[in-house]
Amino acid sequence: MPGVSADSADPAAPVVPPAAILVVALALLDDRGRVCLQQRPYDKQHGGLWEFPGGKVEPGEHPEAALRREIDEELGVVVAQDDLSPCGFAASPGLVILLYACRRWRGEVACLEGESLGWFDPAAVPQLAMPPLDYPLAAQLQNLLATGAI
Repeated sequence: MPGVSADSADPAAPVVPPAAILVVALALLDDRGRVCLQQRPYDKQHGGLWEFPGGKVEPGEHPEAALRREIDEELGVVVAQDDLSPCGFAASPGLVILLYACRRWRGEVACLEGESLGWFDPAAVPQLAMPPLDYPLAAQLQNLLATGAI
C-alpha cells in the first residue's frame, strides 16, 4: 500500500505465508507388489535418503501431467494418466506432496537422476531412511494396499 512501510504495518495483522510448493510423487508397484523408491542424490537436500520418485509441479501444469513428465525424466518409463490412482498426501509449511499409485507402465525402469533404485515390500518402506514427509505417504500407501483399495 502506498505510504505504508513495514515499520508502520499493523502488528496484529496476520502474516500470509508464500504459496506452498506442490510436489507429485509415484508409488510404482510391480507385479510382485513391491514399490519402487529412488535414493536422492548425495549432493541434494536429504541426500542419500530413499523417496518416492517425482518432483515439482510447474506453474500452470496439471499435477498428473507433472507426474508423468517427472517419471519419464527420472525413471525413463511412460505412465498413462488413466493408470494413476491418487492415494495420499502429506504437507508441511510451504510444501504439499500428492502421492499416486501406478501398476502399469511402458519401458524399463532405470535410475536416470537418483543415486540408485530399489524395489521394496511396502511393509518395509517405513524402516528406510526417508525425508520426513515420505513416512506418512508410506503409511497411507500401506493402508490402501492392505484394504485392496489400490
